[in-house]
Amino acid sequence: MYRYKTGIPLIDREFGGLRAATNLLILAPPLAYAERLAYTIACPKAGEWTITISTDDRASDIIRAFRGLGAGKDQVGIIDAITKCSVPTLRDTPKAKFVTSPVDLTSMGIKFSRMAEDMWKEGVMAEPPGPMPPPLRLCVNSVSTLLMYSRLEMTFRFLHVITNRVKKLEGIGIYVLNSESFDERTVSAIKQLMSMVLEVKADGEGQGTERSFRIVGIRGRTTPWIRYFYDDGTLTIEG
Repeated sequence: MYRYKTGIPLIDREFGGLRAATNLLILAPPLAYAERLAYTIACPKAGEWTITISTDDRASDIIRAFRGLGAGKDQVGIIDAITKCSVPTLRDTPKAKFVTSPVDLTSMGIKFSRMAEDMWKEGVMAEPPGPMPPPLRLCVNSVSTLLMYSRLEMTFRFLHVITNRVKKLEGIGIYVLNSESFDERTVSAIKQLMSMVLEVKADGEGQGTERSFRIVGIRGRTTPWIRYFYDDGTLTIEG
């Protein structure tokens, strides 16, 4: 089975990355740079594709972030749920699609499916041919914003469809959720859809804050806490 390298030294070294059909929830407090962790894990390697469903960052910012991580311009597709409300004349392109707001879950789901199919076809037709099925990463930034616009039941149904689609495509999904904004019932419901959880903690305040994470549920294990740093646009993960 195909394995996806994560950019996390410990995970790639000891586990060979993440198995295909994995859905990973990043559960993080505010100001933890959780979206940067998500982009690092979701960044496509050679022969792979990434789709980002964004309710927090504009398409142009996401492209810049992935290019900074080494992704090729044709490897990344974006479904942008925020830019069109201020620029209503935006038109879809093969690698950038727009919906009117984060409340439009139906359009997000349809455009994700179409983009995934198009990328899958690109992978099948590639010369030289790459791995089969074509490796696909999904990043949802963020589940928190989806929950602010829609009831838990609606968001749960949407994510249920998306996570199952990721499994059928033998891809991986990365989903960002603020750990301090929602009650235990909400967090537990979202966790049910996931294969594993990346838990982030922050100790201290201001510039002296130390941030670290661990992954719970990777092959039935929990990793040690892994420190990471974000400085001047660069995320550094220890290990």
